[in-house]
Amino acid sequence: MSQDKLIELRHSLHAFPEISCHETQTRKKIKSFLETHTDAEFVEFAGTALLAIFDSGNEGKNILFRAELDALPIQECNDFHYHSQVEGVSHMCGHDGHSTILCGLALKLQKEKPQTGKVMLIFQPAEENGLGAKAVMESEEFKNHYPDYIFALHNLPGFPLHEVIVRKRGFTAAVKTLVLKFHGKTAHAAEPENGINPAMVIADIIKKSSKLTHNDPMSDEFQLITPVYANLGDLAYGISAGYGELHLTLRAWKQQAMNKLGNDLLKYVEKACKNAEVELEYEWAEVFASTENNYDAVDYICEAIEKLDLEYHHREYPFKWGEDFGLFTQNFKGAMFGLGAGEDMPALHNPDYDFPDELIETGASLFNEIRKIIQS
Repeated sequence: MSQDKLIELRHSLHAFPEISCHETQTRKKIKSFLETHTDAEFVEFAGTALLAIFDSGNEGKNILFRAELDALPIQECNDFHYHSQVEGVSHMCGHDGHSTILCGLALKLQKEKPQTGKVMLIFQPAEENGLGAKAVMESEEFKNHYPDYIFALHNLPGFPLHEVIVRKRGFTAAVKTLVLKFHGKTAHAAEPENGINPAMVIADIIKKSSKLTHNDPMSDEFQLITPVYANLGDLAYGISAGYGELHLTLRAWKQQAMNKLGNDLLKYVEKACKNAEVELEYEWAEVFASTENNYDAVDYICEAIEKLDLEYHHREYPFKWGEDFGLFTQNFKGAMFGLGAGEDMPALHNPDYDFPDELIETGASLFNEIRKIIQS
């Protein structure tokens, strides 16, 4: 099959994006494509997840390749013919391209079927909010298909087109958001002493967050707390606020460091609220485990890169963004690598971004070479 069919699929996915946990039509479209062109076995599970299985029937390594299905709540500003037809939703992270790469891998597996073990392709929902990998890991169906190795890629604007970015150890940061809600007591603004205004508590926590931050990505001690949302009271100048909110996003290279950072911050918040007689309500949101690349898995990637004569470089430190693929690498041997999307390409999550179609063949070939090396 020509690349034109894969590009046509990618453009169709791009034109009709679906946000996290709602990827019903996206899964249907991908399954239909694979049913038409392959004899893979399918499992639908974990909400809108799809697993396509190529089973040799013989003993051997079981390898899982993962792509994401969901789009973002961003209004696209591109005007090409396949631009998003859904108001306020678009594939500004390239998951349409990642899913198409897995479909390209499926076509290669159909022509050159594995002789040992199984190759499994998982089209995973809800990566953007961190719920998808968790749903997959918790599903009973997935327990029947645990892999020996798991791999994923992410396109990376700002790097030369087709260049592969690899790293042993951490590839992406551990990330999670702390949502804080402060319940005090309103009062007349002329008599704030008769109420409990959480303003100073919020200011104190923001100041503490700055002190806990060590924003040096070259350091193993990297940790970052970013205030992303704050709200206090109402727009009423005669009222001293009695309610406030503060949302903080935390990042660290290691899962252990993230756990400590989260615990230290929360203890400080609880103490500050107690001292100010402010009632605290909190929750953790959008939790992403750090992606910890397995050394052997990275070696397989590098061997495949060399066989395909691709350009690559070893990254010095992890990427600061979160990826729920990290949950898989906390439980299985595996690795994520980057695929350069072009040095002048708009950044991910920008309204003018678009996945480069040229990467479909590169990604599919690299995945296929990795599985051949492991299963040989």
